[in-house]
Amino acid sequence: MALRDQFPILQREVNGYPLVYLDNAATTQKPQVVIDAMNAYYSESNANVHRAVHTLAGEATEGYESCRTKLKQRFNASKAIITSGTTEAINLVAHAWGRANLQKGDAILLTEMEHHSDIVPWQMLAEERGIELRYVPVTQHFTLDMEAFTHALDGAKLVCVVHTSNVLGVRNPLEEIIEASHKVGAKVLIDAAQGVPHSTVDFTAFGADFMAFSAHKMCGPTGIGALLVQPDAFEEMQPFMGGGDMIETVTIEGSTYQTNEHKFEAGTPRIAEAIGWSAALDWMNTFDLDAEHARLIEIAAWVAQELRSMGITVYGRHGEHDAAVVSFLHPTINSEDMAHLLDARGYAVRTGHHCAQPLLTRLGISGTVRASFYIYNTRKEAEGFVQEMKEITEKFA
Repeated sequence: MALRDQFPILQREVNGYPLVYLDNAATTQKPQVVIDAMNAYYSESNANVHRAVHTLAGEATEGYESCRTKLKQRFNASKAIITSGTTEAINLVAHAWGRANLQKGDAILLTEMEHHSDIVPWQMLAEERGIELRYVPVTQHFTLDMEAFTHALDGAKLVCVVHTSNVLGVRNPLEEIIEASHKVGAKVLIDAAQGVPHSTVDFTAFGADFMAFSAHKMCGPTGIGALLVQPDAFEEMQPFMGGGDMIETVTIEGSTYQTNEHKFEAGTPRIAEAIGWSAALDWMNTFDLDAEHARLIEIAAWVAQELRSMGITVYGRHGEHDAAVVSFLHPTINSEDMAHLLDARGYAVRTGHHCAQPLLTRLGISGTVRASFYIYNTRKEAEGFVQEMKEITEKFA
């Protein structure tokens, strides 16, 4: 079966036109195998995990834990904590590692390129603990100011950096950042929500201490993600949510905790979602992700060039390691109006600040139109999008 045919939603029409889904940086569509896996769990094996010996519980537990196993295998990680997504994973680092290891006067280094999910938790912790927050600026070339990074690194205890910008598609020099951070004794957290859908990361070789990402950006379900943690950092984390499954013993005098990832997974976990993600990971192993990435960045670079030729401002550089994201602004047509005009012809794009207001402030704008491409998008769709943009520009500009 052709790849696109495996996605039921791609067969529908919007406003009488075939759907062209270009909002993949927000969430990706799901292949039928993911939908089937979740339906099968609810239809055939619905039970709670880890807590019973009956057949259904065993099947549910095996399905849930298989997701963790596959995450460890895919990313070469020894510890994979399952969360509700990237946001919870970053908050987990703030609560479980930050509160246990940071104190008044310590510094955290962030960047102006971060998603709000990698800014707000640290602002909350800084206000609570008296921690200093430092921000690495973004240059006019849409890259991090690495000279400023080097100066700001002195004395930092934690460095938080986005793998790939959800606005610019720019992939940051993470290897350089990780090496420099470790030299001064700082831990490194990578927000890889936009990175892992486009490339497979060897977490152990990569060397970051924490890496957060979400299933729904890589053809898996919403509501689930993971935090990969290096063993030494894992030992420095303390649980922040108490309840069932994260404990070894509970008495009225006190409790002891699990020593594995369950220590940070209190309560009933995301069982159906984990089973769906497990199916998505298997499905993604059936094609060459690097080859697909090369194809998509070529498409994105071509779209960006065509838009610039129309007098449209494009934000990003579209290098070979960047993501296939094209953020742009028309000089006279309002971004929301542009999105409505595109939607009228079946093209789904996103507008707004993309939860990256500090970055847009640095760029001197309040929002963009964003078209983002993924594995089921075709060159023909990109050509249709460019043609539609030409027609809109000629008619309304």
